[in-house]
Amino acid sequence: MVDVNLIKPPEIFDRDIEWAELARFATDGRLGATLGVVSGRRRQGKTLLLYELARATGGFYFGATEATSTDSLRRLGEALGRYTDSPAPVHLADWSSAVDALLALGRSRPVPVVIDEFPYLARASRDLPSVIQHAFTPGRPERTGSHTRLLLCGSALSFMGGLLAGSAPLRGRAGLELPVAPLDYRAAAAFWEISDPLLAAKVFAIVGGTPAYRREYVQDDAPEGPDDFDDWVVRAVLNPARPLFREARYLLAEDPDLRDSALYHSVLAAVAEGNCTRGGIAGFIGRKSTDLHHPLTVLEDAGLLVREPDPLRSGRSRYRINEPLITFYQAVMRPAWTALEQRRGPEVWRRSQRRYASAVLGPSFEEIVRQWSVRFAAPETFGGIVAEASPAVLADPVGRTSLELDLVALGEPPLGDGPRPLLAVGEVKWGRVLGTADLNRLARARDLLTARPGLDAQDTRLLLASGTGFTDDLWTASRHRSDVILADPTRLYTAD
Repeated sequence: MVDVNLIKPPEIFDRDIEWAELARFATDGRLGATLGVVSGRRRQGKTLLLYELARATGGFYFGATEATSTDSLRRLGEALGRYTDSPAPVHLADWSSAVDALLALGRSRPVPVVIDEFPYLARASRDLPSVIQHAFTPGRPERTGSHTRLLLCGSALSFMGGLLAGSAPLRGRAGLELPVAPLDYRAAAAFWEISDPLLAAKVFAIVGGTPAYRREYVQDDAPEGPDDFDDWVVRAVLNPARPLFREARYLLAEDPDLRDSALYHSVLAAVAEGNCTRGGIAGFIGRKSTDLHHPLTVLEDAGLLVREPDPLRSGRSRYRINEPLITFYQAVMRPAWTALEQRRGPEVWRRSQRRYASAVLGPSFEEIVRQWSVRFAAPETFGGIVAEASPAVLADPVGRTSLELDLVALGEPPLGDGPRPLLAVGEVKWGRVLGTADLNRLARARDLLTARPGLDAQDTRLLLASGTGFTDDLWTASRHRSDVILADPTRLYTAD
C-alpha cells in the first residue's frame, strides 16, 4: 500500500492544497477504479505536479502529443511496455483496449495513471470520452477489480471545462476535479523572491502568478531591487530574444476554440483600455453589442476573461482580463510592436510609463486589494468573513451622478430571506495619495446603500487602499474610527 502522507517534492513551489488532493486521490486504497480531471492554463505547473506524483507513487505517466489516433495508440503501447518491463511494446488495437490496459495496471495496488494533454487525444479520437465512460460503467469487472486512479489533464480550458458538464459523457464519473490556478499575489512574490511590496506589485502586474514565466521564460532573471525594475522590464519582457516577448500572442493561438484571433485581440484590447462593459467593448471594436455573446463566452471559457456581475446593479456585468501578461501586452506592447521588434525597448518603455501605471498597474492593484479582502484579511478587519469582493457602480439620485466603487465587499448570504451584510466599500488608487475627501466620498456611498433593500449596511466599513500613501488627516481619522480601514502595499503583502 502506498503511503498516504506523500511528501511534496522540493521542486514544487507552493501547491500544498493541490498536492494533498492528488495524493489523497492517488493513494485511495479502496477497490474500484476512479477517475480524476486536472485542468489549468499552460505553464502553471500541472505537468510537474502529475509527473512527480507518478514518480513518488510508482505510477504511470503519459504525455500526449498532437498526432493521429493510430500514432497515439502506438506511443501509448510503447510507454506501457516500458512501464511493465514487457519485452515488446503493448499492442493496443483501439482505445477501448487501451483504457482497459490502463485499468489493468491497478489490479494489485492503487496506481495513479496520468494522461497529460488529454485534449490532443480527444481531438484525434472524438469518441474517447465515451469510451472512458463505458470503461467506468458501475459493475463492470475491469473497473470493479482495479485500483487504477486515472487522471486526465489538459490546458485547453474550454475543452476541459466541458468534459464533466451538462450532458458530457464523463459527467458524474469523476471523483476529483482539480483546477490548478496561477499563484496568488503573495505566493508569486515569494516565488520571485521579492520582499519589497511595491516592487512585488509592479512585477505581478506584468507576469501575474504563472510559475514558468520565471523559470523557463526569463531563466530566473528577477529584478534585483526597485532600482532594477525598469531595466528588468526592458531585458526580460520587451526583449524580442526572450520567450516572454511573444507569450501573450501565443496564449490566444494555443486554444483551438479561439479561431478568429483578430476579433479576440480586439476584445481584449478594449478591456485593457478600460472598456469593461459589453456596450463599451462593442463601441471600441465597432460591433453591435448583440454580436459579442460568442467571443466573450469563448474568452471566458478559455480562462482569459472573467465576467464579474455588478452587485449593485442587477443584470449588469463588467469584464476583466484574467492574465496580467495579456493586459500588459495589449496596453504597452501591441501599440508599439514594430518598434519593439526593432529592439527599441528602452524608448518604448520610457514613453509607456503613464500608460503602464493607469492601464496595467492600477487595475492590477485593485485586484490585489480584492484578493486580500477575500483571502488574507482577518474577519475582525471587515467585521465578518468577506465572501465576495468586486467593483460596482452606485447611482446617486440626489447628485444625479454615479459613484464608481473599486471594492464592494459582501458577507456570506443569510440563511433566510434577510438582507446580505455589506461589509465594506472601498477606494483603491495606486498612484494617488488618498485623503479625507476620499473618505467622505465613501461615507456618502454608505449612506446611499443604508436605505437600499437587500443589503445590511449599518456596520459597513470604509476601506482606502493606496500604493502611494495617505494624508496625515486620513491617518488621524483612521486611528480614531473603527469603521475606517487603511491598506498600503506593506499591509496587503504581510498583514491582515
